[in-house]
Amino acid sequence: MHHATDNRSAGRPALLLAMGPGIAGRLLTDAHLARLTALARTDPHLIAHDLTAPSPLVASALAQAEVLFTCWGATPLTASVLDRAPRLRAVVHAAGSVKHHVTDACWERGIAVTSAAAANALPVAEYTLATILLSGKRVLRAARRYGELRAGHDWLRELSDSGNHRRTVGVVGASRIGRRVIELLRPFDVQVLLYDPYVTRDAASALGAVPAALDELCARADIVSVHAPQLPSTRHLIGAAQLALMPDGATLINTSRGSLVDEAALLPHLTAGRLNAVLDVTDPEPPSPDSPLYTLPNVLLTPHIAGSLGNELHRMADQALDELERYAKGEPFEDPVRPSELGRSA
Repeated sequence: MHHATDNRSAGRPALLLAMGPGIAGRLLTDAHLARLTALARTDPHLIAHDLTAPSPLVASALAQAEVLFTCWGATPLTASVLDRAPRLRAVVHAAGSVKHHVTDACWERGIAVTSAAAANALPVAEYTLATILLSGKRVLRAARRYGELRAGHDWLRELSDSGNHRRTVGVVGASRIGRRVIELLRPFDVQVLLYDPYVTRDAASALGAVPAALDELCARADIVSVHAPQLPSTRHLIGAAQLALMPDGATLINTSRGSLVDEAALLPHLTAGRLNAVLDVTDPEPPSPDSPLYTLPNVLLTPHIAGSLGNELHRMADQALDELERYAKGEPFEDPVRPSELGRSA
């Protein structure tokens, strides 16, 4: 098994940028490009969108590359792609999950991998915190009703179930994002329940949460926020049974992946007005044009924007360049992706 520092060339490593069209310009500022070219030998304007049928220019750069600097839309690094990259030692991914493009062939060849998942977790957790607080305060309902009434009203009576004082928030999954959400909830007067089969009671307490079985969490929480990874075992983790256990007026927040929630089972609860939902992800995505999710007054539907967007991409670029600098100095990655962990991570 090779490691990042084995077989390294001295000095700046040869690097190729590989990501989907239109991404690099949003990800990398002029300052990032200056740092990139100081750390590695690369053409910052050569972006490889497709490594399966590379242009002669890309094929030549791929053959020389010791490092691939990737982001969303990167080509899957299959054995046939890697055959064209005999010198490749490392993949630095300036985004979250590497599951789309890092294959078993990468691990078999001992290629070191790092990702900016830690940087991408922060905006998702911030979005989650904001929507937890707005959900507890019944802001969406109040705003929509005010728009209908356009007059004074007895809000004290209508919103008697509103407020974030001693709410119970259920966090499903102690992922990077789940842990960050628990951290961000510390200043508020809420109790946090945590469901995660891999977290011990002591570890949950150390995070500031009370461990709970999934069904117990759904039955007790005013707000349930889903932060588990998308795996075959987590499909419809929040299913008909869990949704039926949620108390009237509870809110389900999903910023993970649409497949974790049984949408067919959720819809009747939403159309009846029994539950509320904040859905940044759906299954399918986007929902079909006739989906009631677009128009239901108790649903906040957003187009998968909780993760890095706008200037938040620059935070991922910063983390990726920090890792590239470590690699160029012959140091191990601070945040490596390990194949053993992919079975239970995003």
